Amino acid sequence: MPNARATHLTRRGILAAGGALGLGAALAACGDGKDSKSGGAESTKAADKSGPWTFKDDRGTTVKLDKVPANIVAFTGVAAALYDYGIEVKGVFGPTTTKDGKADVQAGDMDVSKVTVLGNEWGQFNIEKYAGLAPDVLVSTMFDTAGTLWYVPEESKDKILKLAPSVGISVYDVQMPQPLQHMLALAESLGADVKSAKITEAKKKFETAAERLRKAAKARPEIKVLAGSASQDIFYVSGSNLSIDLEYFKALGVNIVEPSAKALKASGGWFENLSWENVDKYPADIIIMDDRSSTIQPADITEATWKKLPAVKAGQVIARTPEPILSYDKCTPILDKLAEAIENAKKVA
Repeated sequence: MPNARATHLTRRGILAAGGALGLGAALAACGDGKDSKSGGAESTKAADKSGPWTFKDDRGTTVKLDKVPANIVAFTGVAAALYDYGIEVKGVFGPTTTKDGKADVQAGDMDVSKVTVLGNEWGQFNIEKYAGLAPDVLVSTMFDTAGTLWYVPEESKDKILKLAPSVGISVYDVQMPQPLQHMLALAESLGADVKSAKITEAKKKFETAAERLRKAAKARPEIKVLAGSASQDIFYVSGSNLSIDLEYFKALGVNIVEPSAKALKASGGWFENLSWENVDKYPADIIIMDDRSSTIQPADITEATWKKLPAVKAGQVIARTPEPILSYDKCTPILDKLAEAIENAKKVA
């Protein structure tokens, strides 16, 4: 497997390492360095399923079809978000099932037995199965400004993207509300009733949770929150820039532990690599840990240096979701859990 240590990072290498912002980091390392604040998604909802259908994505690409897409194929996390809005997909690619056959954390509430899985791991994408689904549109997220569709393999993307138009939702250097709004707009264009009581209430709960986190951070500015991710040899500490959750937490006033700019440079601005011997480099009161299946979870970390950390000893370690499912229903608990942790944290750092 490629090694993710030096400046020449690959997306595969970061995935193998379970990097702190994890899977998108290498894209940033290889990115063009331009401002990634993308334009808004625009959609027009068809009166019925007969169409026509138009959607403008975060690449500035407008997809136009004669009818509303029925055969949708999407990155697993995107499919999970659409599912929350009542839109079901035919096929998925990306982390969908765990080794024991259960739904991966990124699959959300989807019944994974009812979708065609085109690839469950990095680099996997069954083009023959994809073609067999007669796809109307492919949807994924993007971790760069170049329009790279997440989990669509670079080596086969030309063949894949010839089979159907694609839509990209940016999750790069924007705050959580923006991609949430874009995903809702996409769901609406596909037929979701965004004015339903369920969706209206979910959005209201998200806004309430955001305000709770803002108040908690304001009341306890001394509480330091470190975003970490564990692999066998390396502990990654994320900076607040570039990732949709940490940027939003910081905007709400959360005191995020920040690696130096020099330390972040090697990963394109995402995170600093620490050996387990140096895992105590940054004092923290709360540690939020990458919850994806590609990383080692806190309960499975055996390193003595980890167990000695004040936050760990105080039981102040909670899950972090670096790739949130972009529905209001799934993002609300992320804010509530962090707010609760800050409200109840002991000052240990």
